[in-house]
Formats: sequence, structure tokens, C-alpha cells
Amino acid sequence: MSSWSRQRPKSPGGIQPHVSRTLFLLLLLAASAWGLTLSPKDCQVFRSDHGSSISCQSPAEIPSSLPADTVHLAVEFFNLTHLPANLLQGASKLQELHLSSNGLESLSPEFLRPVPQLRVLDLTRNALTGLPPGLFQASAALDTLVLKENQLEVLEVSWLHGLKALGHLDLSGNRLRKLPPGLLANFTLLRTLDLGENQLETLPPDLLRGPLQLERLHLEGNKLQVLGKDLLLPQPDLRYLFLNGNKLARVAAGAFQGLRQLDMLDLSNNSLASVPEGLWASLGQPNWDMRDGFDISGNPWICDQNLSDLYRWLQAQKDKMFSQNDTRCAGPEAVKGQTLLAVAKSQ
Repeated sequence: MSSWSRQRPKSPGGIQPHVSRTLFLLLLLAASAWGLTLSPKDCQVFRSDHGSSISCQSPAEIPSSLPADTVHLAVEFFNLTHLPANLLQGASKLQELHLSSNGLESLSPEFLRPVPQLRVLDLTRNALTGLPPGLFQASAALDTLVLKENQLEVLEVSWLHGLKALGHLDLSGNRLRKLPPGLLANFTLLRTLDLGENQLETLPPDLLRGPLQLERLHLEGNKLQVLGKDLLLPQPDLRYLFLNGNKLARVAAGAFQGLRQLDMLDLSNNSLASVPEGLWASLGQPNWDMRDGFDISGNPWICDQNLSDLYRWLQAQKDKMFSQNDTRCAGPEAVKGQTLLAVAKSQ
């Protein structure tokens, strides 16, 4: 659904990462204009009262050492399978590390130990198939971990040991087929979990037991067939739920029970023909009005008396409904091709 493109979370300082990156690049351009682009070699360096920010992109030479006051480091778009062993030595104040689009195949267990204040680690678009246990033993301050678009087929709970402040975990665009039990058990501060665009067919029942304030859950683009009644129960404050582009044929009665302030729900492009009565009862109530809308288009709805509960709900919530013209009946023959809203109005 184009109106609901995935929104990236805020950086620890409250600024959207893409905004902070844009500001960073603008500062680098300004620094160049002022003649402040310094060594290491062809990397761009911007110095401020808060510390040094360094951006290196191929064909620049990766620095052999960093200024002691480095707070932001980007090493991106290199053809690297491994990073220099001592890249982060002496940069104990580093807060953001961006390593996207390099082709990294592995990381050393000691790689992050020199940077205990690190809050953002971006490993997007590499070739990682796993992480070494112990990688995050000195990363108690890490808030944002992005492992998007790597080659992860499995996850091990031990890979993430040491992460005590994690607020955003992005595992989207990998090859995950299943998740281990207890994956998030210790992530009480997690606000955003992105598992979209993987190959998940089922989810462990305890997946969401652990986080105490989850707000965004991305499960789109997987192969999920069933949404169970207990999966979302531990997350009453969930606000954004993306289940679009799966193979959902069944949503259990009570699956949304207890969601106190859901603002957005995307169930589009699944295999839903019907849903149990009462499923929608807790959604779109006056105390939380699903203000950002919902989408149930692209499903093969059988528009008979079994959808009477949905018809009533749609009538009350139609102003919040996306893709109304693409939400149509697949049967019975008498109403095939009509929109659900048109059928609902005729009841």
C-alpha cells in the first residue's frame, strides 16, 4: 500500500535516521566549501563541538586510525568481505556506525569492544549469514541494530546477548524461515521490530513476550498462513501492524483483543475469504480511532452472511479504509466483483 511505505524509526536523539544522514551530508558539503575536509586521506571529515563525523566511500582509502573524538563513522559502498581488525581502536566515543553496502561476510567477536557508547549500528545490504556470539558484549548502549538485506537464514539467541537498551531491530529482507523461541525475551525496551520480506511460515508463540512497549511490528512479505489468538496479546500498546503480502487464510477470533491503541492495520494481499465474528470489535473504538487507517484489499472475500460482522464494522469505519475500490468480493457469483462497501451498504 503506497500510502503506508515503511517508515524508518527515529535515531536515539529523536531525529529520523534519514534526516540525520541528510543533515550529516549537508554538513560535509559545507565543510568542503569551507576547506575543512581533512585527512584521513579522501574520506570526508566534519568537526564540531560534539566530535568528528567521518564518511568514507569507495574509492577512498579506509583510515588506519580514527580521531579520538569520532562520534559518527560511515564506511559504505566498498567491496569488502572483512573489515580491518583495528578499524575502531581509539574511537571510544563513537555513537553511530554505518557499514551498509560493503559485501561483508563476517564480523570478529571483538569488533565492537572498543566502542561501548555505540547507539546505532547499520549493516544493511551486506552478505552476513550469521553473527559471532559475544559481538555485543560491550554494546549495552546500542539502541538501533539494522541487519536489513543480508543473507541470514537462521537466527541464534546467543548472537544478540549483551543488548540491553535495544529499541529498534530490523531483520527485514533476509532469508529467515523460522525464529528461535525466546528471541526477544530480554528486549524489554524494544519499540520497533521489522521482520518483513523474509520467508517466515510460522512464528513462535512467545515471540512478543519480552518487549514492554512495542509500537511497530512489520511482518509483511512473508509466508504466514495463520494469525493466532495469542501472538499479539503481550503487546496492548501496539500502534502499527503490517501483515500485508503474506498467505494468511485464517485470523483467529480474538487475535486483536487487547490492542488498546492500534492506529494502523494492513491485511492487504493475503488469502482471506472470511473472518470470525467479533474479530473487529476492539478496533476503531472512540478511545483509539485507528487514525492512520486500515487496508484489507487484495483478498478473495466471500461476501455472504458470514461477513455480516465485518459489514457493520466497515460501515462505521469506511472513512479510514484504504484501497476501497480494490477491496472486492470473489464470491458468491451474485456479488462477485462488487466492492465490500457496496455489499455492506445493501445489507
